[in-house]
Amino acid sequence: MAVAAADDGPNQKQEHQFQLALSQYNAGHFPEAAAQLENLLPSLPKSFEVQELLGLVYVAQSRDAKATEHLEIAVQLKPESAAARTNLGANLFRLGKLDSAGEQFRKALELEPRDYDANHNLGEFYVQSQKIAEATPFLEEAQRVNPSSYDNGYDLAMAYFLTGKLDPARRLVEGLLQQKNAAELHSLLGQVDEKDGKYLDAVNELQTAAHMDPSEENLFHWGSELLLHRTYEPAIAVFQRAVQLYPDSPRLEIGLGLALYSRGKYDDAVKALLAAADLNPSDIRCYYFLSKAYDSSPNQAEEVTQRFRRFYELQPNNALASYYYALSLWKGKRAEDPSLDLKQIESLLEKSISLDPKLVEAHVQLGNLYSDQHDYAGSIAEYVRALDLNPSLPDTHYRLGQDYVHTGQKDRAQQEFVVYQSLSAQHMAELDKERAEVLQFVYSAQAAPSTKP
Repeated sequence: MAVAAADDGPNQKQEHQFQLALSQYNAGHFPEAAAQLENLLPSLPKSFEVQELLGLVYVAQSRDAKATEHLEIAVQLKPESAAARTNLGANLFRLGKLDSAGEQFRKALELEPRDYDANHNLGEFYVQSQKIAEATPFLEEAQRVNPSSYDNGYDLAMAYFLTGKLDPARRLVEGLLQQKNAAELHSLLGQVDEKDGKYLDAVNELQTAAHMDPSEENLFHWGSELLLHRTYEPAIAVFQRAVQLYPDSPRLEIGLGLALYSRGKYDDAVKALLAAADLNPSDIRCYYFLSKAYDSSPNQAEEVTQRFRRFYELQPNNALASYYYALSLWKGKRAEDPSLDLKQIESLLEKSISLDPKLVEAHVQLGNLYSDQHDYAGSIAEYVRALDLNPSLPDTHYRLGQDYVHTGQKDRAQQEFVVYQSLSAQHMAELDKERAEVLQFVYSAQAAPSTKP
């Protein structure tokens, strides 16, 4: 690369100085390269090469804001340079200026529509912007231009997976595995197999990935796959090993808690979920599963109530925070405890309903509270509202029937008991509901950031 200026051109000394800076940049001696270019810049302020290289040197030093100044000047000096626009776009993207970055990537592609880098970079930009469908055509074009590119192939396979194109994703990953036997490819292939209903293949691929690279993400995928398909003991073993390696990962603790709960080890499940709550006190998924485990193991009442109280204090306008705190107070003490404050519990449940009138569980529990105090008019109103929102609640139909008996409405009571018996016969549907809840956690947690060792 030779340095050029807009007017008379550089002299021999300036050219030598630029070449020295270029050599230092290529050798990774960035402070030395920056010093050379900063000395050269006053005499060649309109040199595209000097401005561009100085911007790249600042990028290499993570001085992105300062790099932008020089990369923008370089684009102004040579607007027809696709590479210059790509460099500027990448820097703007790092600074979080997404709209401006996208504009530069698109202009680079207009200049060189069949260029691999231009297509790949714009596709990658859309991937990072969570616009997967928009990214796919550019990644596909880059793949046609350079089918041997591992990075683009992986990105395209992931885009296919995320948009439900499982067969193309599988073919692409299998082809990449011929180039490189990488853990991330086995992990992606396992996720494709899972989504395609090929459970055994998925387990094998995710296990291979975790053995090759026992990262937090790979261990989470492997443990989650075992959990989803109710192979609980192996799932427990994977998650226990994972939390030893990554003690700061909330999603691993939640996964362990779910596996223990599903296996009937309720006390240990509560301990794991308490640990998850301490790692990320604002993660609502943790409290949902903690409330379920606490139903079956109220032995750690004080610790559980403390976490629900903290969640409520952190998010006082969250209907679920108010609801969970109310239940933890109620379950932790019960009627025989003189310190039980039913008015506080009632107030918390009412607040939960005011924040979210469609929160079925809050209506049910408020109905239970009223019924326990023989306020049948209040409990009937809450049960009816809950069943309006969700008619498929067998226990609520039964308790509503009981309250109708207490109020002398025998015909209505009988109708509720009939519905209760019918719904109770469909109990197996609850197992599918539990799996759906676990599935929802797994898919949502896959987007969480990893914890690096």
